[in-house]
Amino acid sequence: MRAPVPEPSDEPNSSANEAGKPGTRARVTEHGARSRVTIHQVAQSAGVSVSTVSRVLNGRSDVSDETRLAVERAARTHGYEPRRLVAGGPARPLRERFDLAGKHVNGLVGITTTTSGTAYFSTILEGITEALAERDMWALVCPTRQEHDREVSALKRLMGSEMVGALLLLPEESPEELRALKKEGLVFAVVDPLHDLGPDIPVVSAANFSGAYQATAHLLGLGHRRIGVITGRRDGFASRSRLQGHYAALAEAGVMPDPELEAEADFLVSGGAAGAERLLGSASPPTAIFAFNDCMAVGALHAARGRGLRLPEDLSVVGFDDTPEAEAAYPGLTTVHQPLRELGRMAVSLLVRLLDDRQFEPLHVELATRLVIRSSTARLSQ
Repeated sequence: MRAPVPEPSDEPNSSANEAGKPGTRARVTEHGARSRVTIHQVAQSAGVSVSTVSRVLNGRSDVSDETRLAVERAARTHGYEPRRLVAGGPARPLRERFDLAGKHVNGLVGITTTTSGTAYFSTILEGITEALAERDMWALVCPTRQEHDREVSALKRLMGSEMVGALLLLPEESPEELRALKKEGLVFAVVDPLHDLGPDIPVVSAANFSGAYQATAHLLGLGHRRIGVITGRRDGFASRSRLQGHYAALAEAGVMPDPELEAEADFLVSGGAAGAERLLGSASPPTAIFAFNDCMAVGALHAARGRGLRLPEDLSVVGFDDTPEAEAAYPGLTTVHQPLRELGRMAVSLLVRLLDDRQFEPLHVELATRLVIRSSTARLSQ
């Protein structure tokens, strides 16, 4: 069963949750002002993890009596009245232990993502919601449209809400900004980071270097030596890792990298087509193109076909991701399989460990990639 996902909203905390309105988590200070109280504050006051607070408020039996009393005392002291989202109905306090199909909901997780409209992101989200549902947890998706300020605002609002934690898909924030959020108490894990976040930020990603190495080695094995690449953002962590894997395979075959065979694009079909046009229009065009995602590879196929090239006789093309577009393309696209659903599931597993205060090494979890050979690649004709 997939976890119910509330309708995406630009404002994770709706106006119905404002101080002074029904269901608000607020307390009155000595000066008469109302202030919001979060589950993180209750956890800190009780000296336990956020997930422990959630288990207590859900009436779970896997908590000691001493811990339960400490959490209940902290919640009463702070005037914490958590709410949960119920599809088709009003929000209810968690301590009422309202269940769905006989199961308790023990946490609401915020998910920030640039968009949920592509197969890449939607497949990762499927893995996330499946894994959350298995743990009786909910998800709230916050689209950010690749706007840094919008994403920062969403994260700040998540910190002030009843969210127990967050999963950040390809976040725009710098490592310094994410470390600041961590110090402020946000429990989160990053999926497919845009930046190199260092060892202290929990990350789940695919083996980009290995995948790119396999793709380039495949083309080299077919006799290609002029291999064009269409990268994503060159400052992106995945793009850099894939370019390094590409270079490693070239070096092993004794082939020098050529900057004229590299084009930067935006991971979209149109960007892939534009990048391929530049590469194929050069004085010495490539005989193969490795695009750093499937959308750009499909764009390269379109550009090649528009030039009257035969595929794969005149040009071999490889992608990265193994999304449904790769199998539906004509010819079928040879690509690097990323375990997208598993990335989402692993991210949830990592987040739950963090919520339970079960730190483990390494904090950077890398899942294996593998080459899927279809009909868009062929041996270089002499």
